[in-house]
This record gives sequence, structure tokens and C-alpha cells, in this order.
Amino acid sequence: MAGKILITGVSGQLAVALGEAALSHRLAVRQFDRPALDFDRPASIAAAFAETAPWLVINAAAYTAVDAAEDDADAAFRANRDGPAQLARLCEAAEIPLIHISTDYVFDGLKGAPYVESDPTAPQGVYGASKLAGEQAVLGGCSRAIVLRTSWIYSPIGKNFVRTMLSVAQRTDHLRVVADQKGCPTSAPDLAEAILMIAARIAANGWQDRFAGLYHAAGTGWTTWHGFAVATFQGAARYGAPVPTVDPITTAEWPTRAQRPPDSRLNCDRLEATFALRLPGWRDGLARTINAVFATAVVSAAS
Repeated sequence: MAGKILITGVSGQLAVALGEAALSHRLAVRQFDRPALDFDRPASIAAAFAETAPWLVINAAAYTAVDAAEDDADAAFRANRDGPAQLARLCEAAEIPLIHISTDYVFDGLKGAPYVESDPTAPQGVYGASKLAGEQAVLGGCSRAIVLRTSWIYSPIGKNFVRTMLSVAQRTDHLRVVADQKGCPTSAPDLAEAILMIAARIAANGWQDRFAGLYHAAGTGWTTWHGFAVATFQGAARYGAPVPTVDPITTAEWPTRAQRPPDSRLNCDRLEATFALRLPGWRDGLARTINAVFATAVVSAAS
């Protein structure tokens, strides 16, 4: 398909992974970051869109500071609702698809089983509420919108749980991690690969109306933050990294500004049924991430 894919974001975990995956799929992309495309400046969104003349837009930009959002709701809603709403309007006018990324935080985590797309939403904080509003704006504003809810994103770069744990292990031999929150860790490169496989299918066969709507797209399997930490240290031990003792604690013992869903596992069957896609197991994604982190460290040490 002629033209480029417009991707919002350049330096974020998912945006970086999308840029790298686009090369393997031979998809031409144009990535914009602030200030060239800034959801706080609506004119910049229209300008980037006009400059690119895309055949597909992937929105990988978002306000993701969950705790800070509690005290900065306006900024969270501008980034997670208003900016995506404008992208949706532009895509609708151009009759092109929009792939928008959302979150498991739209749920309250009280179902007790993996969530399907049709389950009622009940965000417990500003971040989740702003992302839910973004979903609604995108789906309401663009008839060719695909919204992918994901969870517990991590990658070899940026600020994420895996890199935080690896850093903490260098400073202490004993730590406490919450063990009563369940979720599906998702590797940013794995999610990027799935997104671009959807894009490649649209490019090859054209848009189909059945593609539109909500999907869950997360790493296969689930764990707790405690289990995630233990698995991270076990994987890093292959490289001689220290393995701290990890004590399980409750959410009440580790209070945060924003409330987290206690069980935000996602059922991803609809993604597989529509696009024949299922993300790899979270342990596999974790192993590749740890390999990449230490490969980079070796290169840095040698340079």
C-alpha cells in the first residue's frame, strides 16, 4: 500500500519497538514526538497528519504516569482522550484506519477471572478513566478504529518494572514486592510485532469492517508482581546478576497514590479469532528482554 504509517511517539517503549519492527515488515513509517506532534497543541496534530498523508495511524503516545495523574487530571485527559479524539476525526475524514492503545486499568479488577472486551468497565483512578474516555472517543470518532487494551508493558529500554527490578538488585539483597495483584506482563516488542502484523494484513488485503472495535492484546499467561520480580531475577542470574530475596506483601502494605486493579488479567481470544494472533508467553518475552538488556550492557562496557 502506498504511503506511510504515522506513529505517534518516538522514544517510548512501544514507539521504539514499533520503529524497529517496521523494518522487518518492510513498512514505511513516519514517527513524530513532541514538540512536532503534541497532544497539548492540536494544530501540531493536524500538521503532522497533513505532512505524512498516512494510510494508517498508530497511536502509541499516552500519559502513563498512573500516580501523577491523580493530581494532574487535565493533562491526563488531554493526552489520553483529547489528542486521540482528534486523531480519530482526522482518520475518519481521510477514510483510513487508526490503531489505538489502551489499558487494563479501565477495569476495577474485581471480576475474579480474565476480562473479555464486553465486560463492564470501572476505572478506579484518573489514568484509567482518561484511557477509557480515549477508547470511547476513538471508537466514536473513527469507523475504522482498532483499540488494543494491553497490560504491564515492559521492554529493554525506558522506565518499566523489569528494568527497575534489575536496578534495585544492584543495590540491595532483600526487597518486598506486592503479591496480591494479578496481571499479564506484555513485552513491548511482542505487542509491536502484533500491531504491525495487523497493519501488514490491512495493507495486503484491505480494510474489513469486522476488524473495527475493541481487542485485548497482552502477553499469554499471568502472574503477580511478586512472581514477575522473581522470574526477572532468575532470568538475570544467567548473566551473573545478583538474586535478591523477594518477600511477598499485600497491596495494603505498599500504598500508592492511585488504586491499582487487583486482578486485571485479559482474555485475548478475540484478537486470535479475528487476526489469528496471540502474543507469546510472558516468560518468553521476559527472557528476550533480559537478553537484550545484558547484550546492551556488554556492548556499552566494551565501547
